Amino acid sequence: MAEDIVLSAEHVRAGYGHHMEVLHDVSFAVQRGEMVGLIGPNGAGKSTLLKTLRGIMEPLSGQVFLHGQPASEFTNRAFACEAAYLQQTVEISFGYSVREIVMAGRYPRLKWWEKEGADDERIVDACMEYTGVLELAHKSIHAISGGQRQRVLLAKVLAQQTPLLFLDEPSTGLDIFYQEEIFRFCRELCAAGKTVLMVVHELSLAAKFCSRLMLVGQQAILADGEPEHVLTAENLSRAYRVPVRVVKNPLTGSYEVFTEPADGAARRDELLQIIAGGADAAAMGKESEQAG
Repeated sequence: MAEDIVLSAEHVRAGYGHHMEVLHDVSFAVQRGEMVGLIGPNGAGKSTLLKTLRGIMEPLSGQVFLHGQPASEFTNRAFACEAAYLQQTVEISFGYSVREIVMAGRYPRLKWWEKEGADDERIVDACMEYTGVLELAHKSIHAISGGQRQRVLLAKVLAQQTPLLFLDEPSTGLDIFYQEEIFRFCRELCAAGKTVLMVVHELSLAAKFCSRLMLVGQQAILADGEPEHVLTAENLSRAYRVPVRVVKNPLTGSYEVFTEPADGAARRDELLQIIAGGADAAAMGKESEQAG
């Protein structure tokens, strides 16, 4: 239903100037409670799309709508109260404590003259406990591991208490246990009424946890729907431009994706011999000397 649409894009072109168009004529709508995974090869435009939806980049043309209202009409503070954004790489120059980093998520909710109150402290504690970093509260952000840092940053965006979350590769730097944990957090948040759009490279996790996948490639959304309808050999081969096989594990129900050997295997074998310093490398070297 229209009233359940949280976010929509209409004929959006995105990129870095009109001579560097990354996405062309993209349209879709996202409903409340969906967990949408943006998948596709490196450089396809997943992060660019997320930044455009969040308003960090302006569309080259077309329009983004938030709750039916043009996103361009929102002030920065108003947008930050509706959508939180976890970027792919976060540079933190100063040695802020974990609590200070998470508390920064509350700032859009405070007037410029207001200080954090008891409710803000309670929310921040809940977010840190939920993401498993409460015991790190007083540590410097520079004194914890990369995986812990990623969970701290997730706690920060949760502290904004927004109905919509944009997450750009939130499981980066995490081991398999915490990767699944992040996806499980997101699914629980969606079940509680929030909406999540996330850039994902782990296709098996995307299939397991996301309610919907959007396959980005060739400047477009190549497929959009439930994971089983998007993760097909035909779709993935088209997007990644290599032969792909998709197998559903009968025991776990999870999807396993394999690439098939592409053309040019013989040439790669020759190059491998050179790199490894094998006999063929010496022979090719001699031929090169003789030719010179």
